Amino acid sequence: MPSLRQTVLIVAALNLGYFGIEIVAALRVGSVSLLADSADFLEDAAVNILIFFALAWTATRRAAVGKVLAGLLLIPAAAFLWTLGAKLLNPVPPTAEALTLVGLGALAVNLTAALLLARHRRAEGSLTRAAFLSARNDAFANVGIIAAGLITARYPSIWPDILVGLVIAAMNLDAAHEVWEAAHEEAKDAQA
Repeated sequence: MPSLRQTVLIVAALNLGYFGIEIVAALRVGSVSLLADSADFLEDAAVNILIFFALAWTATRRAAVGKVLAGLLLIPAAAFLWTLGAKLLNPVPPTAEALTLVGLGALAVNLTAALLLARHRRAEGSLTRAAFLSARNDAFANVGIIAAGLITARYPSIWPDILVGLVIAAMNLDAAHEVWEAAHEEAKDAQA
């Protein structure tokens, strides 16, 4: 079994690679949810790279990094708001087939990342919790993207894409709160 440091580097590489694929697809098909999800892939890559370096630090410094990671989990929500405004100004539905296929690819990447991180999710407190929760939430979001693609194929509309984008933003807000709380508890324990 790979060490936690090796695992987070593998997960970072997977996320960075799919970020490139998804952002290109999002821009080509005009998808709010794919653009928000691509920002999430970039954020996940950054989170896992930070975790790689932070694992060698003290519990107090890890707790501080956990709070920074909670802030990073808010990036996809901000990306969603920006793309939502653009989509409302230009209400053209995304290409349903591309939305579905890119969502399937994202699901495969996130399930792989979640499975890799699941072995380590209880180690190192808020750091690995942030990485695991992010990958897990992203897999749920990808199911929503796939569903939005299937619905859009049947009923062309911008709303399935927008609704999934809202869910992605809400899940990231919840994960940010949970990681912040874990980091706060970790900091209290380190000071005791």
